[in-house]
Amino acid sequence: MRKKRKVKWGILSTARIGVEKVIPAMQQGERCEILAIASRDLSQARKIARQLGIPRAYGSYEELLADREVEAVYNPLPNHLHVPWSIKAAEAGKHVLCEKPIAMSAQEARQLLAVRDRTGVKMQEAFMVRTHPQWLGTLKLIHSGKIGELRAVQGFFSYFKLDPGNIRNILEYGGGGVMDIGCYPITTSRWVFGEEPKRVVALVERDPKMKIDRLTSAILDFPSGQSSFVCSTQVVPYQRMHFFGTTGRIEIEIPFNAPPDRPCRILIDDGDLFGCNIKTVSYDTCDQYTIQGDRFSQAILEDTEVAIPLEDAVNNMVVIDALFRSAKSGKWETPLV
Repeated sequence: MRKKRKVKWGILSTARIGVEKVIPAMQQGERCEILAIASRDLSQARKIARQLGIPRAYGSYEELLADREVEAVYNPLPNHLHVPWSIKAAEAGKHVLCEKPIAMSAQEARQLLAVRDRTGVKMQEAFMVRTHPQWLGTLKLIHSGKIGELRAVQGFFSYFKLDPGNIRNILEYGGGGVMDIGCYPITTSRWVFGEEPKRVVALVERDPKMKIDRLTSAILDFPSGQSSFVCSTQVVPYQRMHFFGTTGRIEIEIPFNAPPDRPCRILIDDGDLFGCNIKTVSYDTCDQYTIQGDRFSQAILEDTEVAIPLEDAVNNMVVIDALFRSAKSGKWETPLV
């Protein structure tokens, strides 16, 4: 049997999410070969390269982008560096899978559209949930009418982290709850409704010292229904997504940090208040980062569309921008597409 060709990947930085989750998962894929990793600290790059069995280590991002054998780049840098280094990677002829949120604002994100079109590279925001089987299954069930007509979406996503040195708590780096985790219920609500919200409203509480948004409640008003969510960086860790239709409800048990070592479950409820008829659907054990890497690599190898269009990433930032405007104005705000 002929071996499948793999895309040769370079990793920009030794960020924890890459080292602990994304890189090991991609190394298990059928279409990904992690060829190189870069850090501003060469010794750190070499350490991680040895740890993960990566052949090449570079002491600068520029050196990695100059490597002609690297075909695609995964960018897990802090949020404020997503656009600058994604642009540099594209201009070096590399395809780009960039961590979420893809930019600091919609205006900044739009720069990527022009660069993508000019360079011809593939570029995608790394919302791994959008290719996970439990989400694809949920989407199929809703669109098939399993819960009637979708009317409301409700989500919650939180963790507790007070460390002021953590990039998630540094405002100028794009820290805060909405950018880090609120972006998930936003993108999934837009995806499942298949629409953009007409208006949004948000209530934001900021940390008095770090100034990041530590507790946010938001409502997105879509043409077909409403989505509401709460996200927090200083609340007990929890996550859940509910989808309410005219005849039923679907609940995703662990929607965002889907475990790679056990099956995932969704619950389908026909509305009995005692839950007597709730059905559980299980999805086989898988790693969403492996799937994400392979899907993006396949798009490169077959020259097909990526799983999440870059325009979708821009529109997600449009909603985030509007939520922050609403928090300041105290009023409903219209997303400016």
